[in-house]
Amino acid sequence: MGWDAARLLAHGLDAPSGEFVDRYQALLRRRAAREPLAYIVGHREFWGLTIEVNRDVLVPRPETEVLVEAALERLRGLRRGPVTVADVCTGSGCIAIALALEHPDLQVVATDISEPALTVAARNAAKYGVADRIRFVRTDILSGVADKFDLIVSNPPYIPLGDRPQLAADVREWEPALALFGGDDGLDVARTLASHATVRLNAGGWLLFECGAGQERGIRELIANAAPLTMLGMRHDLQNIPRVAIARLPDAAVR
Repeated sequence: MGWDAARLLAHGLDAPSGEFVDRYQALLRRRAAREPLAYIVGHREFWGLTIEVNRDVLVPRPETEVLVEAALERLRGLRRGPVTVADVCTGSGCIAIALALEHPDLQVVATDISEPALTVAARNAAKYGVADRIRFVRTDILSGVADKFDLIVSNPPYIPLGDRPQLAADVREWEPALALFGGDDGLDVARTLASHATVRLNAGGWLLFECGAGQERGIRELIANAAPLTMLGMRHDLQNIPRVAIARLPDAAVR
């Protein structure tokens, strides 16, 4: 009906218009087919923002807000003035936009391999007035990006391919596989990301990326193989699942 909450409360018991039933039934059929509600309504709340989403992008999850929190803590410890951040596998742009809104000195490069995803992200950035501080680049991880960064963040694909049958139909059948699956153990993209970080981070720079349950050992191994990066720990989510890997280059990294 296009009503806001106030109108619904005031007129929710009124007889519906002739168009209402057909339109509502069409929406119900989409949900009955397990299409995510966020795709049906066209948006999802993230970090207090209303982020546009469609089938070209992953639906933002509350767990990813843990990554934003951890990133902001590291940003507060950096020098004053312009700070450079890369948001790898940006999808809807929700992480880049949240960070840019919270940190007015931030300059962000947001990358994704999907051009349609970048189109959605650019619309979201324009909506919140941060398009002038986020440069969207179509590329695989950070390939071809010459910039150096104080912080690299990412919510990469990290679900193992073998877990696909166990996923909810809402996820398995509707969300983009490119944004979900990270190879046999789920860490293929994370390995490449760590390798890129060793040359794209400034000395003392941070790498933070999201991961799933049971992946901590594999992440510690891949960071150990990406010298001079050093694993500093994991940030847990509200279910006490290790959710965000935190690694850093030394202040005087040897190139």
